Amino acid sequence: MSGAAATTRSVKILIVEDDPDVLTLESRLLATLGSVQIARDGLEALAVIKKGYVPDVVVTDVMMPRMDGLQLAKQLKADPLTCKIPVVIVTAKAAPRDVIAGINSGARHYMTKPFTADQLLAKVKKALAL
Repeated sequence: MSGAAATTRSVKILIVEDDPDVLTLESRLLATLGSVQIARDGLEALAVIKKGYVPDVVVTDVMMPRMDGLQLAKQLKADPLTCKIPVVIVTAKAAPRDVIAGINSGARHYMTKPFTADQLLAKVKKALAL
C-alpha cells in the first residue's frame, strides 16, 4: 500500500442547502474531499444523521424552510453524539450581527455567498483539520 493511500481516510460531508444550484456546486466541489450526503433543510439533515450517516463536517446555509442553519448548528452542538462535528455556515447573510449569530450557534466557520471554489475548499479543509 502506498503512503498516500495509507494516510487517506474517507471523509463524510453533509451539505444542507435548499437552493438546487448552490447544492450542485457545493456537492461537486466537496466530493473532491470525500463522500457527500445532502439535505435540503435542518430537519432533513437531523433525519439523515439519525439514520446513521454521521458526518465529519456539516456545511449549511442559514435561510432554509422548516429549520434554518443556525437552529441546526444549535441542535448539533446540544447533542453529545454530534457536538464535536464542525459546522461551516455558507450564507448570503453578511451583516456583522449575522456572523456573530452564526458563531454563537456553534459554527466553526462562517462564509458569505458568493464564494470561490478555493474559499469553500479551504474552509472545509480547515474545519476538518486536513
